[in-house]
Amino acid sequence: MTSDPATAAVPLRRRYEVAPLAADVRALAADPWRAQRSVGQDGVTRESTVDWKILALRSPGGDPDRTDAGGAGLVEHAATPHLAGAGALAALLADFPLPLLGVRLMALGPGAASRVHRDAKCGPPWGLVRLHVPIVTNPGAVVVIDGTEYHWEAGRLWFGDFDRTHQVRNDGEATRIHLVLDCRTGPALRDLVPDWARGLADGMLPGRPDVPLDPLRLNDFRCRFELPARFAEWSEEEPVAAADATLPAEVRVDGDRLVLVVAGRPTFGLVHVGGGEFRLAGWSEERTLRLALDAPTPAVHLVVRHGTTTHETVRPVA
Repeated sequence: MTSDPATAAVPLRRRYEVAPLAADVRALAADPWRAQRSVGQDGVTRESTVDWKILALRSPGGDPDRTDAGGAGLVEHAATPHLAGAGALAALLADFPLPLLGVRLMALGPGAASRVHRDAKCGPPWGLVRLHVPIVTNPGAVVVIDGTEYHWEAGRLWFGDFDRTHQVRNDGEATRIHLVLDCRTGPALRDLVPDWARGLADGMLPGRPDVPLDPLRLNDFRCRFELPARFAEWSEEEPVAAADATLPAEVRVDGDRLVLVVAGRPTFGLVHVGGGEFRLAGWSEERTLRLALDAPTPAVHLVVRHGTTTHETVRPVA
């Protein structure tokens, strides 16, 4: 994806009737909305101190108390109990054309503003997009991307390039509420983008559909190897660990799934995308493991991607 100003904020080819969504939001008003948090490989951050409240509709493991977007971890995202009483919102999600990760209602109070920041690895080159559907808004509710203010129309599906510096701000006198959808990329993204903004998907990391494994085959993928420490740094743009640092790792069967155990700790669920290759649960194909255990020299192929660029490290199986 380029840094073209035209693709910083793009109205996509999908609209929703606002009234039923707003009715769901009103019905959910009595549920416990909690302060915004962020997440990275070191865990969940402290609560935001601004008037920015979240109700999670999909979260890691379906945990209703999570207000962060989630990321690579042991579990996939799932619906929270809040979604059960929200028929219009549930229907929107059921018909959504991209694979969903976290989905949140995000309420920004009057006069509130986030800090100016970037959301690292949030964009098509990493196989991820963050989309908004404004439900309750006012003329003073804006999204600022690279210094340009945008007021997003209610009921429209919007793309924001949140890998750029940005801020959300509500200068109005009423709370604004957006439905925020974190998704994995797929071919349908190109269908959503208007012709004038085709550059949005340039360099997109194409996503593959998940391919369920036969439970009887799970044991075929058990192995031990030395994992490059940087591979576990899923949220970092710049490496923290030394280039030659490794950690003992094991692919282990856990019930009806596979998990990656790192330094003795179950760390990532593994989701099969075909051909013995696995993405990390809760994440895109930005990084994958291909377990070539039936090769003449059994090995684990660790792949890290950015757009069309691929870096592969091969580790022998112990």
